[in-house]
Amino acid sequence: MTPRRLALDDVDGFRSTLELIRREFAYMDGVIDPPSSMHQLTVDDLAHGPGEVWVIGLPSVACVVMTPKPEVLYVGKLAVAASERGHGLARRLLDQAEIRARELGLGWLELQVRIELDANHRAFAALGFSEAERTAHPGFDRPTSITFRRPVDPA
Repeated sequence: MTPRRLALDDVDGFRSTLELIRREFAYMDGVIDPPSSMHQLTVDDLAHGPGEVWVIGLPSVACVVMTPKPEVLYVGKLAVAASERGHGLARRLLDQAEIRARELGLGWLELQVRIELDANHRAFAALGFSEAERTAHPGFDRPTSITFRRPVDPA
């Protein structure tokens, strides 16, 4: 299964990707505060947002949104269907993100994980990410997210 970038006219691809994100992020409801931004996410946001949507499978069984920012490629909404976990799909998508970052001349992959999601912290650390900073969502006086970074191999 090879990652592919969704084309703007791939409505079914964007629809199945949004369904995957909603299904796989649903466990966060009642766990994280504030609630996940996936509740406001639409097919149009995915198709016309600033990021590139990369998927594995159709319907999508794994996805990530890659958004170029100064010096980093931001990796968001990384999701893998529960039935497909343990097969290296998240790693494949992150490898693709590293390729894309190199193509764009960016030196880092960056992502954010909510403070409450300890298992995700461990998973990204195992994938070579290190904590860079802690930030708070607007209106919060405590950190709500951890920013993780991983250098892009220049090879």
